[in-house]
Amino acid sequence: MAVSWEILRSYRAPREVMRRLMAATERDPRPEARGFIYLMVGCLIIYLSQVPDLVMQGTGAEGEAPMDARLAITFFAWIFVWPLLFFALAGISHLVARALGGAGQGINARLALFWSVLAVSPLFLLRALAGLAGNAQAQMAMSVIVAVAFVAIWSLSLIEAERPEGAAP
Repeated sequence: MAVSWEILRSYRAPREVMRRLMAATERDPRPEARGFIYLMVGCLIIYLSQVPDLVMQGTGAEGEAPMDARLAITFFAWIFVWPLLFFALAGISHLVARALGGAGQGINARLALFWSVLAVSPLFLLRALAGLAGNAQAQMAMSVIVAVAFVAIWSLSLIEAERPEGAAP
């Protein structure tokens, strides 16, 4: 399965994609690695989508951080801080799902969140293109689309991940 096709399919049938990802993870000798790679690639793409904004920000004002510092801080945040926050969020979502009757495993809850980050990361690139065009309204619209897509894909993927074994999809 090509990841790019699965990303596109996630916008149409996220639960089906999640079922396939969970099945692939079960066969994987290192199941945690697959989800972690999804997360790291998604975070890297999101970071790259922010580079044009960081470069275009003015450095003329006194007291502003230089461009290389802004790039380094943003890189650190997306590669080291956000993954930790996503791990915590996945754990909390799994506990909430368990309290609401979910019967999935923690690894599947993490996979649902990490896949959702990767699935919406191309939309961040489109948002960056709108920003480069100087169209603030299109950039705001893309921000809303990113948020809605993330919530939709993540919630449907999490529902699938927390579904009891043998339950109908």
